Amino acid sequence: MNESKKIPVSRKLAYGCGAGGGNVVSTVFASFLLSYYTDTALIAAAAVASMMVICRVFDGITDFVMGGLVDRTKSKLGKARPWLIAAGPLMLLGMTLTFRVNPNWADGTKIVYAYVTYIFVNCIVYTIVGVAHTALLARMTRDPKDRNTTSTFSSLMNGIVGLVVSTAVAAMYLQIGWANTGLILGVIACVLIMIPGLFCKETVGVDEVVEMDGPGAPAPKSDVPMMTQLKAVLTNRYFWIALVLGVIILLINANAVAFQIYYCNIVLNNPAVLVQLMAFGQAPGLIMLLFMPYISNKFSKRIFLTGCGIILAIGFAVTGMAGANVTMLLAGTVIRSLGISPMFAGLYAFCADAADYGEWKTGIRSEGFMASSQSIGSKIGMGLGQALPAFLLAFAGYEATAAVQSEAVVNIVRFGFGWLGVILAVLLIIGILLMDVEKYMPQIRAQIGDKRPPMEA
Repeated sequence: MNESKKIPVSRKLAYGCGAGGGNVVSTVFASFLLSYYTDTALIAAAAVASMMVICRVFDGITDFVMGGLVDRTKSKLGKARPWLIAAGPLMLLGMTLTFRVNPNWADGTKIVYAYVTYIFVNCIVYTIVGVAHTALLARMTRDPKDRNTTSTFSSLMNGIVGLVVSTAVAAMYLQIGWANTGLILGVIACVLIMIPGLFCKETVGVDEVVEMDGPGAPAPKSDVPMMTQLKAVLTNRYFWIALVLGVIILLINANAVAFQIYYCNIVLNNPAVLVQLMAFGQAPGLIMLLFMPYISNKFSKRIFLTGCGIILAIGFAVTGMAGANVTMLLAGTVIRSLGISPMFAGLYAFCADAADYGEWKTGIRSEGFMASSQSIGSKIGMGLGQALPAFLLAFAGYEATAAVQSEAVVNIVRFGFGWLGVILAVLLIIGILLMDVEKYMPQIRAQIGDKRPPMEA
């Protein structure tokens, strides 16, 4: 097959649906799960924070295992697609069970149930989705420009679904309760996750290579032990950069959306502003995504994402100064959205480029293990982004049943929603500056991407 063949728009849209399905889960977990556990299920904030941190250890194991499984998978559909098809129904089951904690259960029972369902959804099913979906992009084409465009489609769908879900859920759970809301969201996530598995096509690495024929030549995956693949990936410096970037991006996002519920309730004393914050935090970023393919292809993803990181820091600074000024708060949220939304698209494309780099350097191609860097980083970041607000709230003395919170709680909410984001944005910019894999892509394509003669499937 022609491994650099352009991806049709229909398949780009199908690929984007998978990101949207994953974002149903990540948006709800980042925005509402902490509040659901503390205020509806009546689980102590410190217990929730501990759970989210402890589960990160299990997460790291399942991500590496899943990366290896994708690399070793052989089917008529390819290596990544079968896992997406299987993950859809599992996500439906997980989302249905997560939001069925009975507040009248004993504290120990509630915590055990929360652990089991959280691990199932976040550490198992979401792992399958994250690794398989990221690996799929690297297997759809070797053309880095087409990957940039496809990842932009993916992030647009991701943002659109996130916007709809975040604004709708705030009203849904008040009208129909969390149990029914979880069921409906599970159905939506299930369908969207299965679409790329059913309608996308894998073309990269489909042809088996008989033998190694020099540096940069891919080895037959069936003959490469999993530990050899893992060692090759772990020596790829871009694996670690992708992992750290995933941590910081999701930490920034999850921390902000987790704190905004408390900001509306405690600082503004106006829960209705939450819907506006949800919309303003999603929609503007979709506009910025439209510029990503042009700027990234003309200059580089690193230049584009560095600019977005600066915008992100400015947005958080404005939010940090807003206090109870709703207009200023919304303005900061808009600016923040312009900076954060393109980060996800850039990370997807970066992981695909890094897989090519690893193949070029070692002769061993491993989209699955490479994709696990994004999955591990994202879930560590999401977990920390959920746990950090819980720890800070517990430290400040937050009481879910208190009519009025202390000044310490008010101050910690303001810090967490604003200035903490500035600090994290600076760290993100430093990480982006290390993301220089694109300078190798012309040489990689010349030595690897064009070595197979183009031919129609």
